[in-house]
Amino acid sequence: MAHRTVVAIDVGTTKICTVVAQVDDDTDEISVLGLGLTPSKGVERGVVVNIDDTISAIASSIERAERLSGYRITAVYVAATGRYLTSLNSRAAVAVAGPDREITANDITRATEAARSITIPMQREIVFLEPRTYVVDGNEDIRDPTGMFGYRLEVEAHIVVADRMLLENLIRSVQRSGAEINEVTIQSYAASWAVLSDDDREQGVVLVDIGGGTTDIAIFAKGRLWHSCVLPVGGGHFTNDIVLVMQLPYRTAEWLKLNYGSAIAEPCDDEEADIISAESFVPGEEQLVSRTLLNEVLHARAAELIQLILQEIRHSGYEGMLPAGIVLSGGAAQLPRFDELMRDHVGIPVRIGTPRGLTGLDDLVDRPEFATAIGLIRWGSHHGGLGDDDRQAMHESWVRRLFRFVRELWS
Repeated sequence: MAHRTVVAIDVGTTKICTVVAQVDDDTDEISVLGLGLTPSKGVERGVVVNIDDTISAIASSIERAERLSGYRITAVYVAATGRYLTSLNSRAAVAVAGPDREITANDITRATEAARSITIPMQREIVFLEPRTYVVDGNEDIRDPTGMFGYRLEVEAHIVVADRMLLENLIRSVQRSGAEINEVTIQSYAASWAVLSDDDREQGVVLVDIGGGTTDIAIFAKGRLWHSCVLPVGGGHFTNDIVLVMQLPYRTAEWLKLNYGSAIAEPCDDEEADIISAESFVPGEEQLVSRTLLNEVLHARAAELIQLILQEIRHSGYEGMLPAGIVLSGGAAQLPRFDELMRDHVGIPVRIGTPRGLTGLDDLVDRPEFATAIGLIRWGSHHGGLGDDDRQAMHESWVRRLFRFVRELWS
């Protein structure tokens, strides 16, 4: 049984998550070996705003994952999100090169590279590209033209471009924390590898990953990614609304959201049950707040976010063609009754997605907030992993730690 060891880092607005896992090449099952979870610092809405704080938080996350897994982390897969990402579609064509006019992998590569050759500003670069469909001599909707006969091959690709400086800040933060980057992909695409099935992608589905600072959307149809975007709204905005309306400290607002919050506000007939005692700005003093008002605040923000998501679905042109519905992931997607509220607005199936196919320390990461990290693991395993002889790598890591311990003991 062949395994690959893969490491992923999810650099989010509220948390830094490093996961070490082995992936079975035959079953695609993920065995979680280690998890390093630390509060995020220096990141706002997916953008690095203080590189020193971000480096420190990532390094701490890596160290915890190494300690739990016994694996020395040298290279990782990373997901990008934030307002610096924008998407577009590109179409390009090439002549089939072979004398017998049989389309080969080389022809597909040339067509894809031609689609990549779009004009973008100097300060931006392509961070993601996936072919959506192919056209051979005018015949459209071809998924894999390999081996087909033709003279002209066209490809339509979905492309995501990033602000070069902001993307580089993310990359350098990871590198300076002690790990090289194997590859970077976009967050919504990464999360889809954890919570979507092949049938979901084939039939038509929307992946909505609601994080602390952003909401990442990916629309799949016919097995491919057809549309993606990043909305600058996340779970932190729900908390900020509570802070502003109810005049509470941020930590208190977050506590109220997590323990008493609901996306659907319903009147409470019992006045005593409606009142919650919470910590105020004045040390040692409690403040009485209304559960009904709390949920009215959350409902208003949830309804606004759902409308933004609906606008993006309409913009994609796939409204009414998504029988697999909407799959929610990310920590903020767990706000009670958010899925119910969205179902009422969109009229199609809505469910909360959790990472699938997990073993090992699966109880630590089988929740929606870890969809990006687990998705990166599975996606990374399909891009080579981090080495074939994992047990040897882990053994060497423990040997190094043992020698370090002995040196420190006798120094």
